[in-house]
Amino acid sequence: MKFIQKFLNLKTSTGMLLMAATILAIIFKNSALEKYYDSLINFPLHFSVLDFNFDESLLGWINDFLMAFFFLLIGMELKRECQEGYLKRVKDIMLPGIAAVGGVIIPALIYMSVTYHNSEALKGWAIPAATDIAFAMGILSLLGKRIPNGLRICLLSLAIFDDIAAIIIIAIFYASNISVCWCCLSLIPIFILTILNYIQINKITPYMFFGLILWLCVLKSGVHPTIAGILLGFFIPLKSRFSADSPLKKLEHALHPWVSFLILPIFAFFNAGVSFKNFSLTMIFHPITIAIGLGLFLGKQLGVMLFSFSAIKLKLCVLPAHTNWMQFYGMALLTGIGFTMSLFIGSLSFSASEYQNFMKLGIVLGSGLSGIFAYVVLWYGSNIMVWK
Repeated sequence: MKFIQKFLNLKTSTGMLLMAATILAIIFKNSALEKYYDSLINFPLHFSVLDFNFDESLLGWINDFLMAFFFLLIGMELKRECQEGYLKRVKDIMLPGIAAVGGVIIPALIYMSVTYHNSEALKGWAIPAATDIAFAMGILSLLGKRIPNGLRICLLSLAIFDDIAAIIIIAIFYASNISVCWCCLSLIPIFILTILNYIQINKITPYMFFGLILWLCVLKSGVHPTIAGILLGFFIPLKSRFSADSPLKKLEHALHPWVSFLILPIFAFFNAGVSFKNFSLTMIFHPITIAIGLGLFLGKQLGVMLFSFSAIKLKLCVLPAHTNWMQFYGMALLTGIGFTMSLFIGSLSFSASEYQNFMKLGIVLGSGLSGIFAYVVLWYGSNIMVWK
């Protein structure tokens, strides 16, 4: 039990579990266990609530329902950071905010420049725009005290802005067959949640109940249902007039281990299965694989560095305290680890199984190269500081 507790307290443990789940998925997909893996992913789950009928595969429920809790956690973290954390002061968010813009635009442009001739492939333009904060922070923590705290805060803030961008992209570009009726009905639970937040109810149960109703309405509206998780996170009150405890921090603390050590590894296992059967170089050189790989490995670092360097030269912001340009470049490389959010956007982008395989391969290659090069650059950059 002491070993398990020690593992759960490690900053790198979430990244390690995600990596283990990914490797396990690839093993299942490329062995005699493939048929069981595919059967599990496509296992149908059906249930009815009143007049609502839900028919989804297990993979669909994981991506639509289980991942809503991940987005709920992101929503709460965004609210907390904006009110009392890293995103509270404008001068603190200028650099990561500008860097995040470059880290979204340049990868998207690289992706589109490679796949412009294929309208189906173009649907995945947002895949390389995301950053996996669990993996990125995990690699950063491997270097311990060599990494200045200002750089950690900058990476965390940048990843938060990436999450905001991804949420907006999902809400706008990955909605299908929008139902005006259900969109209007979703305003009812939103109104009730607004009232609950205004009077600062400190009980979590009412928020979760109306959050579930909101999820049902958003699901039926055609907007991706995980957006309901984000919205619910914004309504959880940070303070309560009835208690000294923070309802938001309380729920965030309770939800974090479930998301980090169960939901995200499950998501990775069900979504990261890349098939290498009949593998050939044509898979690596397929436009989707190249577009995602280059977008993550090259696009993210170029976007972050180009926009950051320009902003600093224009005196809009400065480098994080006690950080040199080599270390900052290493951080820019870390943003190329897309993985969780990239896989999620990829699952929304492509329905064809052949595209799914190229998409996953591109994410694994791009994220892997980014992580390896980032560690080397950060180690070297940190040694420069030590030698000085």
